[in-house]
Amino acid sequence: MTLKPKISIITVVYNGESTLEATIKSVAAQSYSNIEYIIVDGASKDSTLKLIKKHEGFISQWISEPDTGIYDAMNKGVGLSTGDYLWFMNSGDEIAEHETLQLAINHSQGADIYYGETLMIDENGQEIGDRRLKVPDQLTWKSFKRGMLVSHQSFIVKRSLVGKYNLKYKYSADFEWCLKAMKSAKVICNTELVLSKFLDGGFTKQNIIPGLKERFRIMVQHYGFFSTLYHHFFIAIKFFWFVLINKRF
Repeated sequence: MTLKPKISIITVVYNGESTLEATIKSVAAQSYSNIEYIIVDGASKDSTLKLIKKHEGFISQWISEPDTGIYDAMNKGVGLSTGDYLWFMNSGDEIAEHETLQLAINHSQGADIYYGETLMIDENGQEIGDRRLKVPDQLTWKSFKRGMLVSHQSFIVKRSLVGKYNLKYKYSADFEWCLKAMKSAKVICNTELVLSKFLDGGFTKQNIIPGLKERFRIMVQHYGFFSTLYHHFFIAIKFFWFVLINKRF
């Protein structure tokens, strides 16, 4: 019998007393058996540590110490991980269903990257609707010319393909990290599943303008200035049309 690959699921959190437990429970509910669950806490000052200790029996490793930001915390998670694949599920985000990981891995054994759709939820866990950007049928590194078409929380990547997040980017290091992973990947699998539920109003949304500026610079490095400028014209049109129709972004 083929041994299931180990999946390192990493949650970074700071003062997540109202959001962390839903994330932990969604990981704990997975039917997939070979999971390493890591929590990196940024020295929270609320009751986050109590929640972590409450569920300590399921958590493979956890640390609580100050960090310099979300990507520094993610790098610590990468450093602690021993799995074949990495999957980031940050505080407040949830794996979509209890069979999600099992179905994703079974979809294409040995892929370098697994990706899928993302559902937006509010602070009560209620569904808001689909993510604004839809995933392509076939994802390549060139797909991100049109923006980050796949949410970071719906991107499972082979650990051997990636390094640490580039800390010179404070808001969009995940965009570059995913892009570099796709450039190195040979097999990228569309699971055709909703992989995650993403908590609306988080870090990215709170820093949308500086995040977009960073993302533009990253895209210029990989796609060139004129190509990036050209595609941003269509990105802007689609963004404003979505906001007009759905009254959210």
